[in-house]
Amino acid sequence: MTTPGGRAEALAATFLLQQGLAIVARNFRTRFGEIDLIARDGRVLVFVEVRMRRSARYGGAVESITSRKRARLVAAASGYLAMIGREPPCRFDAILMRSLDAATIEWRRDVIGVDT
Repeated sequence: MTTPGGRAEALAATFLLQQGLAIVARNFRTRFGEIDLIARDGRVLVFVEVRMRRSARYGGAVESITSRKRARLVAAASGYLAMIGREPPCRFDAILMRSLDAATIEWRRDVIGVDT
């Protein structure tokens, strides 16, 4: 059976496809961390973090992307770029949701500055 996190990532991938992005990779792992989804938005390579928080009790989904998590995402993205051997324009997006319901999806673009 698929985990709630896996179902959230599948829902996020479907959402991004509906928005016109192409999914390039899922669950890309390096020793530095994991990127949930990698997509193309035109010429731009998009590294996507998927977060689901049913409650804001300990902070919402966006607050769960800590500075440590951001650093790990940047390091993993660097590993991906090294693997493909080029550096296209890139950005980091987040898909945030409160439940496994497409109606709760919030898409935030450019959640990590390139100097992070």
